Amino acid sequence: MIKIVLICAGGMSSSMLARNMEAAGKEKGLDIHIWAIGESEAVRKVDDAQIILLGPQIRYRLAALEKQFPELPVKMIDMQDYGMMNGKATLEKALKAIEEHK
Repeated sequence: MIKIVLICAGGMSSSMLARNMEAAGKEKGLDIHIWAIGESEAVRKVDDAQIILLGPQIRYRLAALEKQFPELPVKMIDMQDYGMMNGKATLEKALKAIEEHK
């Protein structure tokens, strides 16, 4: 199973993107679980994710989260994909980052 966590300021807007990404993954026949959390929950709820994706509004946390989770790829969600809630494009970029990190 592929596990992806999205982190944004509060977790609300990224929840919509997570649903769109999960739908795109299911269309591709992937066994996938994607969840969204707020920045304050990052320490407790990253669980066993394979990648952390950050919403554009918390770009300033990128370096800190890379240090906190050195075993995981930590990537920014493209601002345009985030604004358009483009789950398909965001999922493709996440899968590529997971593969490159192996």
